[in-house]
Amino acid sequence: MHATIATLLSGLLIASAQQQPIPRGAFKFETTTQLVVVNVGVKDKGGKPVEGLKASDFTITEDGKPQKISVFEFQRLEEPVAVPAERKLIQRGTESAPKAAPAAQPAAPAQIAPSKPGEIRYRDRRLLVMFFDLTSMPASDQIRAQKAALKFLDSQMTASDMMAVMTFSSDLKVLQDFTNDRDALIRTIKGINIGEGSDMAVNGATSGDETAADTGDAYTADDTEFNIFNTDRKLAAIETASRMLSSLPEKKALIYFASGMTKTGVDNEAQMRATVNAAIRSNVSLYPIDARGLVAQAPLGDATKASPGGQGMYSGSAARTTMTNLQDQQESLYTLAADTGGKALLDENDLSLGIQQAQKDIASYYILGYYSTNQNMDGRYRRIKVQLTNKSLSAKLDYRSGYFASKQFRDFNSTDRERQLQEALMLGDPVTDLPIAMEVAHFRLARDRYFVPLTVKIPGSELELAKHGGAERARLDFIGQVKDAKGSVVATVRDDIDVKLKGENAGQLSKRNLQYDTGFTLQPGAYTVKFLARENATGKMGTFEMKFKVPDLTNERNYLPISSVVLSNQRESLKAAVATVERDKKLLQANPLVQDGEKLVPSVTRVFRTDQEMYVYVEAYQPTAQSTEPLVASVSFFRGKQKAFETQPLQVTEGLNPKTKAVPIRFSLSLSKLTPGRYTCQVSVLDPTARKFAFWRAPVVVIPKPAA
Repeated sequence: MHATIATLLSGLLIASAQQQPIPRGAFKFETTTQLVVVNVGVKDKGGKPVEGLKASDFTITEDGKPQKISVFEFQRLEEPVAVPAERKLIQRGTESAPKAAPAAQPAAPAQIAPSKPGEIRYRDRRLLVMFFDLTSMPASDQIRAQKAALKFLDSQMTASDMMAVMTFSSDLKVLQDFTNDRDALIRTIKGINIGEGSDMAVNGATSGDETAADTGDAYTADDTEFNIFNTDRKLAAIETASRMLSSLPEKKALIYFASGMTKTGVDNEAQMRATVNAAIRSNVSLYPIDARGLVAQAPLGDATKASPGGQGMYSGSAARTTMTNLQDQQESLYTLAADTGGKALLDENDLSLGIQQAQKDIASYYILGYYSTNQNMDGRYRRIKVQLTNKSLSAKLDYRSGYFASKQFRDFNSTDRERQLQEALMLGDPVTDLPIAMEVAHFRLARDRYFVPLTVKIPGSELELAKHGGAERARLDFIGQVKDAKGSVVATVRDDIDVKLKGENAGQLSKRNLQYDTGFTLQPGAYTVKFLARENATGKMGTFEMKFKVPDLTNERNYLPISSVVLSNQRESLKAAVATVERDKKLLQANPLVQDGEKLVPSVTRVFRTDQEMYVYVEAYQPTAQSTEPLVASVSFFRGKQKAFETQPLQVTEGLNPKTKAVPIRFSLSLSKLTPGRYTCQVSVLDPTARKFAFWRAPVVVIPKPAA
């Protein structure tokens, strides 16, 4: 997005009108109104804000229908002026706050103090939020971000600026509500616990690729298995922060300090869209700042890290991987900024420039509010158009072009509840109130057919149990669809499960996860799967969307064709399964994870305890073989480039399936010899006869066994 356009893009606020108490004996009429607030920047040819306009000078339409302007305000903001740090430091203790400025809030409020619908609480004020993602920054980057924030407060903060401070480690915290008290803000920034959450920062060299250093540093895992390797938590925290700010109709800029945003390969695309849409509805523009600054690394790393080792040092592949990792980590930051009207600060050592950019972008603007004539809570996208009635006035208007309406879900009968699921699945603004993790694999059935198992994991702590018939129950509905590269639906699923728990098992639900699985038969190609789950006690729903590819293994010539690798810590009897749709006998027969009445349950989060057994399953394919050609396989664990553990080579001499031409390879290994930490698990398969090999890698986490 062009910088000049991004400076004044407006946002929207949806709020329900407050209901007045009803006198006794009076009739009660209920109605829902939506106050939509649009911030409009008006600039002349010279780029200066145009002042003095009235409500009658504007016309506004929603989906082509004229709307009546009910709220109109002009926000006159002081332009940022560079002031020497020495001068500002001297004045800081004696300068008085502007008369119209609200009083400073308590040092550590529970949340951002909301405004009433239509209330302009911070008149003529620029609202800036400094958000420190401690989970993505090592301690050195946290210090750099802290210094940048202090520099801005000391020398660049203006009388129009109101600042708030948030941090994210294990959860989202509001350290300071909006205030212009520079001293209080400085105390808050200095009070951030440097090093908190830094053990969760996984960037670049710790990702297990060939750029990683040879190191044996231990890792203390988060106490919640579901949260490990989950970039969605960062996005969800930004979404929550945006919703906190939604009641304030003014423009808001959220400055997001992070050391990139690492992708894990199982990230939820629906969460990214939900975060962006929440920011748009809340009139929040995101300004991500890469706290690493300008990265100019030596090809083999500097003195702060150990040598990576391996052939990548000499072939140049290690240097290429380093740059690719850096670009991937910055891509999500750029997307957050571009889609919300902000700007990302990347590859810049002076991090305070990112805060100054947000300060500069929020110039004087008009606040226009209207009660939408479309009162349908349908969750659909609505387009907005703002024009000046005086056509002779040569001015440029900057505002957001639309918003997603709210979606209201109520208690329905069976027919309505089914429609609710269908509508929620098709929403352009995904519902992500219920956390979901998902894994997709592929196994060859024939030349042009593959079985694709889909496994979903939901944290038990998110489920509400209702007592019924002497037991506690949780009922969940599932709906999903798979689309091909052309957007055509090629597979669907619709199911529900009823989880019954008694006594001690019910009490343990909050510490466990609920797992659900199903499967499809697909041809080779690129696909997108979208899956939605609804918990019926509270009505909470969650959406997971991801792209995946089913390769054509039949035409593989250079390497040994293998299936997806499934890691697991649990085998389950089919009779005991409570969360599966695989009641179809043909589907069960096609699923290679089912054997002798037991199913191998994939570990979606790939988190294992030291007291558990790890089960590994993979299939190697020999399309032209009439009998099993001997294979040799092994499983290795790497920490950086250092091999921490490796199994004895497994000789596979039988098991060829005459129909699928698959040779199953199974491992069962104890993790007791591994110290807790992050690892890269590698599965290697060698076919000596065909002189082909294949290997698969994925990050895993080993955590200590629970205390007795």
